[in-house]
Amino acid sequence: MKEITTKKLLDTIVAGIQEQKGKRIVVADLKKTGNSLCSYLVICEGTSNTQVNAIATKLKDYVREQIKVKPLAMEGFENCEWIVADYCDVMVHIMQRPAREFYDLEHLWADAKLKEIADLD
Repeated sequence: MKEITTKKLLDTIVAGIQEQKGKRIVVADLKKTGNSLCSYLVICEGTSNTQVNAIATKLKDYVREQIKVKPLAMEGFENCEWIVADYCDVMVHIMQRPAREFYDLEHLWADAKLKEIADLD
């Protein structure tokens, strides 16, 4: 079995989010923070619980189809305000804007290197 690099996993996750029109994607590189359980945090948003659910579902299917990787766990489908997907070295947060603004994960991880990914139209 071919080993998947963290970079390939990260790129595939971002592409999966973009495939379902996820917006305001930010990748936080946590490798040098020294206090994180993963190497990368990916944060994005959807406009409604329906879109957040669709992004999460598409992400799971897309990553599995492209590189044969499944998340260790996914939580938050009950209300779809904030869904977390655990890909071990990459944690993905798919949020509605009010939750994203309230929890402000980018500020929480301000010591990480943050990279904004342009929205696809």
